Order: sequence, then structure tokens, then C-alpha cells
Amino acid sequence: MFSLKLFSRLFGMRPSEPDTATLDPGLLAADWLIVGLGNPGARYAATRHNVGYMAVDDLLAETGDVLVPVRGLPVSAATVEFGGTTALVLRSSTFMNVSGEAVAPLAQRLGVPAERIVVVHDELDLPAGKVRVKIGGNENGHNGLKSVSELLGTRDYVRVRIGISRPPKGVAVPDHVLGPVDPGADLDAAIATAAEAARLVATRGVTAAQNAIHSR
Repeated sequence: MFSLKLFSRLFGMRPSEPDTATLDPGLLAADWLIVGLGNPGARYAATRHNVGYMAVDDLLAETGDVLVPVRGLPVSAATVEFGGTTALVLRSSTFMNVSGEAVAPLAQRLGVPAERIVVVHDELDLPAGKVRVKIGGNENGHNGLKSVSELLGTRDYVRVRIGISRPPKGVAVPDHVLGPVDPGADLDAAIATAAEAARLVATRGVTAAQNAIHSR
């Protein structure tokens, strides 16, 4: 049974503006990019692969900002002020395997370096519900991260990793990541923690975020 919070998150809590409203990438500016990875469309909305989308939606729910498509790029964005820090919060509108097409062109246009890009994503190598923050490292087979690394030309961006665990014996990885999330308080807590982690990275730095999040 879905929790009310999860239902709201997946099916309407963070709507985008109508398709006629777009952001001009030439007018955007930000100190940080925070991007949630996932697959677009209702078919994938409640899957494990989309927890990055969910965390970005929770982050925006705190501020009341609304995602708007960025003209000419496969991404929707909202400019968010965290104290004296400006972050462009993003949801890719590409499919997961080509996520870099949403991240890299915008980072290049805005001149945001890799160390100020926060990618929020699902992580097979963490227990379900565990959230961890790191910079760089390999992609552990995650095709969305592979695409981001390839098009940025570096692995040295920040990752907020949301654990979804390895699949049980006999279940293929694609079936697991595209399977439905387990709704409830544990998922809600993990998504909220990931949103908090992204905000802490942008406002206080990676080490402070790690100290706050990794003790949980």
C-alpha cells in the first residue's frame, strides 16, 4: 500500500509548468547544480531507478519552487536559494542511460565545475534506505552515472547515493531497478535524507554533509 506522502510525490506534488513555459538557458546562473536521475513517464515513476527524481521533488517541496523545462535541453529546472547559495535543481527528461545529455550541456553553459555538481541516484551497493555522500569513484555499473561521467569528462562530481540493495537471487539487475519501490516510512525517510544531503553539500560542503548523514 502506498503512503500518502509517496503517492503525492509520484503523482502530482511537484508539477512542472505547462509546456508553453520554458527557461532560457542563457539567462540561468547558479553556484551549484543538483540533479536527480531517473526515467521519465508514469511507467517508471514508482520504480527504484527513480529515487533520484523523488529526492529532488522532496527538495523542491521544501521551497515551493516548480520545475520548468529548459529550452533546447532535455531537463527541467528550478532556481533555489539556500541562504547565500544559488542552486539549479534539475530533473533529467532523458532516459537513465543517457543522463549525461541532461547534465553536461547545462554545466558547460553555466560554467559550473564538476565539484559543484550533485547527482542524486539509486545505489545497488548500499542497503535499502541507506544514504551516503561521496565525490568521484567508479560508477559500479550504473549506466546513468556512466553517461554523466563520459559527457562531463570526469568522475569527480558529488554523488548522493540512495540504497536500493542488490536484487535477490534469481532476479536480474534490470528487473530489480525497474521494479516498484517498497513504500512506507523507511522510503520516505531515505528520500528526505537524500534531499537534505544534497542541500547540505551545496550549503556546507561535502565533509559536513557526510558527517551529518553518515551517522544515521
